[in-house]
Amino acid sequence: MIILGLDPSLSCTGWGVIRAEGSRIAHIANGQIKTSAHAPMPDRLADIHRAIGGVIAQHRPTRAACEEVFVNKNPQSTLKLAQARGVVLAACGATGLEVNEHAARLVKKAVVGTGGAEKAQVQAMLGILLPGADIAGADAADALAVAIADAHLAPSR
Repeated sequence: MIILGLDPSLSCTGWGVIRAEGSRIAHIANGQIKTSAHAPMPDRLADIHRAIGGVIAQHRPTRAACEEVFVNKNPQSTLKLAQARGVVLAACGATGLEVNEHAARLVKKAVVGTGGAEKAQVQAMLGILLPGADIAGADAADALAVAIADAHLAPSR
């Protein structure tokens, strides 16, 4: 099974693709989709949609996984996150790709063993779980963590 993990953000959406065979996982690819803060919102969202569509076309995942939305203290940030997340989900939906959603605490627990893990702990575990993987950045690492969590949390879906 090939799983596409997604970490949506308007400024930098992370993605990661893994192969899961039973309890074994292997890194396939990962990356980040950055948008310009100076570009109009519709252009930024279209760029994310187009890029995720390209990742799906290239890697042909069996399913996708995305973190559930969380509410920031800043309502504007929450709204921008929701818009980026909507575009990512729409890109998956346009190809008929099933998307599982997982809470951030569950992702951390599945990867590190505790829901309160720090980003550095998650990244350290990725180095152990995906040895030799060249990870494009923090957002790509988060996306890979989502994919790994999905492989553990929803193996039979």
